Amino acid sequence: MIKPRLAAIDIGTNSFHLVIVEVDTNTGKFNILGREKESVRLGSGSADMKHLGKDAMDRGIAALKKFASLADSAGAQVRAIATSAVREAMNQHEFIIRARIEAGIRVEVASGIEEARYIYLGILQSVPVFDKTILMIDIGGGSTEFLIGRGRDIYYDSSIKLGAIRLTERFFGGKKDTDSKSVKACREYIKGFMTTVTRESKQHKYDIAVGSSGTIMNLANIINIKRGGAVDARLNNFVFTRDELYGAVDDIIEAGTVKQKLKIPGLDPARADIITAGAILLEQIFKELKIKEMMISEYALREGIVLDTIEKEFLLKDKNHLSNIRYNSVMHLAENFRIEKEHSAHVTKLALRIFDLTKKLHKLGPAEREYLEAATILHEVGGFVSHSQHHRHSYYIIRNAEMLGFTENEKEIVANIARYHRKSHPKMKHPDYAKLTADEQLVIRKLAAILRIADGLDRSHTSSISDIDISIEGSKVTFAITGNAEHIELEIWGANSKKKLFEEVFGVDVEVKSPT
Repeated sequence: MIKPRLAAIDIGTNSFHLVIVEVDTNTGKFNILGREKESVRLGSGSADMKHLGKDAMDRGIAALKKFASLADSAGAQVRAIATSAVREAMNQHEFIIRARIEAGIRVEVASGIEEARYIYLGILQSVPVFDKTILMIDIGGGSTEFLIGRGRDIYYDSSIKLGAIRLTERFFGGKKDTDSKSVKACREYIKGFMTTVTRESKQHKYDIAVGSSGTIMNLANIINIKRGGAVDARLNNFVFTRDELYGAVDDIIEAGTVKQKLKIPGLDPARADIITAGAILLEQIFKELKIKEMMISEYALREGIVLDTIEKEFLLKDKNHLSNIRYNSVMHLAENFRIEKEHSAHVTKLALRIFDLTKKLHKLGPAEREYLEAATILHEVGGFVSHSQHHRHSYYIIRNAEMLGFTENEKEIVANIARYHRKSHPKMKHPDYAKLTADEQLVIRKLAAILRIADGLDRSHTSSISDIDISIEGSKVTFAITGNAEHIELEIWGANSKKKLFEEVFGVDVEVKSPT
């Protein structure tokens, strides 16, 4: 049996990373076939990270073209996740469109919290901490992610807008030397940003701090060589102390110029101009959180993307519900907004039954089934705000919620499906629908059509329908409904009143009736 291959791309603020793996679909484990890294500096030239410059964007697209070619040669399915630089840029859509057209890569934009989750998934596969509570810290070019968790349980997560490139642009950009005034200002700035993280993280005890990604890895390499370790040593599971970190940071600051920093054994030349800011940031994090030592994980975001994709694409193919982390985040949101649980559960059951019986029509897969399940559970969440226009409120709540397990793009799709469970059909004059790709719009139309009929079948909110049987004969689709005789006619009327979108999308005539 040929094992499928995946190519995960981490579109970072400083560097782009590619990892190509071969997947064992029975166990969910993977074997790394190759890695590639390109120093792109996508976030350079803009201290506030609000705009991607043309040169930076060109470098990014060139890197993606190279990665796409490598993935294609390996026969690997590509998944690309963008982080801080793209996430914050007002012209992010220009980059996303260019990536799709010029490199053939569909870019997903992760929220800071979702980025932290991917990194955490990667770390769990890299270092022996699955039975420990860890404090995860990942310093990127534009943001730093924190997470406290044990196994698959996440107790705290946060993403703050502090990174090696962002701080360099603000405090050290254009300067030939590292002056004490800039160092002091940078430390004070970081301390102010850390207030919330410091306060909230103190509520959770952890066994060990684990660091990942370029800045922390490079500092660990400097410390390892200072100890007398090999220049090319593997650093996975490597542990360094607070005092060792402070000594390395002092060396970097005292080196002054970039030229002098390049003489520091173990320093990555590609990071020489941004290592000062990154080192000060980690030092200040150690001080604020009172960290005594840190373990290194060589796995991070890209390996987390691999694991998340394996779960979604392979391990969930035979499951009939959302993955645990996605289900828990959906139900947490539903409970916060006090949905009518019985109605939500019943409509979800009906919607998934319709989905499973109409595969011949919609031709969608397990990922889209999960979108439908999430949207159906949450379709009336907007009722917490007001019953009037509650479908629009549902869209806003879902779109702006922190939902672990869902990318920003997936949240947009789920929110749109929920928004169209009643009233207007999807239209290009609706901005939140129009901004999506044609493929995504079609998925929304198909799933909203299913949701509308399922919702109509519980018009009375009494969960009266016990079963649905669907027959498809040419352009005729018949829904045969069984259930409580007292309400069944109302439910059939409800479904027939909401069938028009289904008929439009699939080009069929729908009849909803009780069995004869």
